[in-house]
Amino acid sequence: MPPLSLRAAEPAGGTDPFRPVVDVVVPVHDEEADLEPCLRRLHRHLTEHLPYPFRITVAENASTDGTVDVARRIAAELPGIEVLVLPEPGRGRALRAAWLGSDAPVLVYMDVDLSTDLAALLPLVAPLISGHSDLAIGTRLAPSSRVVRGAKREVVSRGYNLLLRGTLATRLSDAQCGFKAIRADVAARLLPLVEDTGWFFDTELLVLAERSGLRIHEVPVDWVDDPDSRVDIVKTAKADVAGIVRMVRALSTGRLPLAELRASVGRGPLADPVPGVPAGLFGQAVRFAGIGVLSTLAYLVLFLALRHVVAAQPANLVALAMTAVANTAANRRVTFGIRGGPGAGRAQLQGLVVFVLGLALTSGTLAVLHALTDSPARSTELLLLVAANALATLLRFLLLRGWVFRTPAPTPAPEPAVPAMETL
Repeated sequence: MPPLSLRAAEPAGGTDPFRPVVDVVVPVHDEEADLEPCLRRLHRHLTEHLPYPFRITVAENASTDGTVDVARRIAAELPGIEVLVLPEPGRGRALRAAWLGSDAPVLVYMDVDLSTDLAALLPLVAPLISGHSDLAIGTRLAPSSRVVRGAKREVVSRGYNLLLRGTLATRLSDAQCGFKAIRADVAARLLPLVEDTGWFFDTELLVLAERSGLRIHEVPVDWVDDPDSRVDIVKTAKADVAGIVRMVRALSTGRLPLAELRASVGRGPLADPVPGVPAGLFGQAVRFAGIGVLSTLAYLVLFLALRHVVAAQPANLVALAMTAVANTAANRRVTFGIRGGPGAGRAQLQGLVVFVLGLALTSGTLAVLHALTDSPARSTELLLLVAANALATLLRFLLLRGWVFRTPAPTPAPEPAVPAMETL
């Protein structure tokens, strides 16, 4: 996409020759105590370090305390702050309203606790302004990120992102970091399709953007957990799981207009590779192995969770089935570089055959183990399942490469006609 124009049209009032290039939206609900220090710190940073005109929009959604009064008082004191008051709660609802109503070409979202170091703000918006990227997100899970938070939140965050990779085949490292930016033209196309109004909103937006062929830039951030955070982890987790199930259903049934989005806002494919140079077996094996590691981890997590409520065989069946569909879709796109809808259904059916072979191998291993001992240790079950999955993975790679995603051999060019020699 082309870079954005930094000089904007003069507003109707004629008092300001610039409209903001960056609109930083801070959704708030009952944040009377934290809002003032947040706005002062954010305004000072933007004034001193952001080389573009900016606006701060406080997206207040159905607060029951004095949040609105604080926001309006600070907005009257500091230039460039506006207050949007919404009658219904919901972080996603507030972001949608603020972003769709903004006239800025780059739209930002950050949490009111400012857990993310604001030094990452300029690297977040710069790729969008230059036209290099369409969305940008902060990530707390990059190797160079520096994060201070408890073990509970660390496990929850990593587990959630692992679940997203296994179910929605996303390659994003940190979908829930409260530090994101999007181009306004892209937001105008995607936001009407985002259904969630709460905490799953940004995950849904990112998955939709990724499936539409948009470029998402990840920025490693320094992040310090807010000890006074009032996020209900259990309630949020349930809503997130419900959102994942809804998105899986929408993607599998073709309800989302991904082809239209890809054609209108997605990035076109690169030029075809040099003829005669095949996709490297080593590169395919490396990508397949990476997906396999994630699939195996997701499989083991699901197996252990299900093993508490059902026997080993049904737990193995359900865990393997749930990860097989995501594994086939991820390998189709990432390992073998196949894009678009045509052939996806056939690939899943063929992948189902490969899944049955893997199920036979792992189930057979469990059957042999339980035939030898009535009550095997859980660690023994896992050890044998890992070994069986390793063999099943090798079999899966060979079948995917040689059958499911086999590239037809190119039709040889016809031999050039040899002209008849003239009679001397």
